[in-house]
Amino acid sequence: MKKCLIIENSFKEDSFAIGREIDEFLSMRNIKASHFVIAEDSKKTKIDSVPFCGNDFVITLGGDGTVLFAARGSAPWNIPVFPVNLGLFGFIAGVQRNSWRSDLDLFIEGKLEAVGRNMIQVDVFRNKKKIFSSNSLNDVVLTSLLHVQMLSFDVVYNKSLLGHFKADGIIVATATGSTAYSVSAGGPIVDPELDAFVLTSINSFSLSVRPLVFNPEGKLSITMLPWRNNSVRAVIDGQDAVELTADDTVVITKSPHKALLAGCTIGNFYEALRSKLNWAGGPHA
Repeated sequence: MKKCLIIENSFKEDSFAIGREIDEFLSMRNIKASHFVIAEDSKKTKIDSVPFCGNDFVITLGGDGTVLFAARGSAPWNIPVFPVNLGLFGFIAGVQRNSWRSDLDLFIEGKLEAVGRNMIQVDVFRNKKKIFSSNSLNDVVLTSLLHVQMLSFDVVYNKSLLGHFKADGIIVATATGSTAYSVSAGGPIVDPELDAFVLTSINSFSLSVRPLVFNPEGKLSITMLPWRNNSVRAVIDGQDAVELTADDTVVITKSPHKALLAGCTIGNFYEALRSKLNWAGGPHA
């Protein structure tokens, strides 16, 4: 390994200080590091403006959101991400700040494996033409920009109509993203090693609507039906977004790419569930 990209989240305390420490650490091992800072205008930052290509690995200094940003950019190049957790939950940022030195040494020596996480491909079609395309490690959310606005969707899986949904929005999450917005809306927690994605409605008009778990080898199509305003969008991983109009169709399929994440073992995932969600009789369980 000769080149590394360090992505620093300026909203996280100590990200710059740790970034300098990592730079010196890598320099002693003859690895050249470049830096990219996620600042206040990060939502306007496009993945293709970040120099992922040509790096042997990427280090993220932030929380899970920083990992999601890096994963979407690095996955098409098969570049592994070494995610140092400076956030709250750390479901996918699995390397802790007090152990990054030892873990990074193991990673450079090939003794810490980068685990592949499945992603989804999100394509938006308008008048049968593709107007937007993105990979997602966590989820895609179809929602109104207004706080109180019910939307209507036709949902089709592999040419089978599942129904006419009325809800505040719809979430389609990967197994990795099942612990994010989807679980807050009542969706299941899915083992991240399972190859599946989950559809969860947000405040559905009908009490009979329940979360659905799909085989990702199929195709899920969600068509936007006319609504009262034009303030609707599809949001990728809570970061990238595209405005939607009536009759637009959002197609979700399995991505051909995988996110490669160091330190994100299944053991770390269940440890995060126990500690972050206060399972097993914790004081806030």
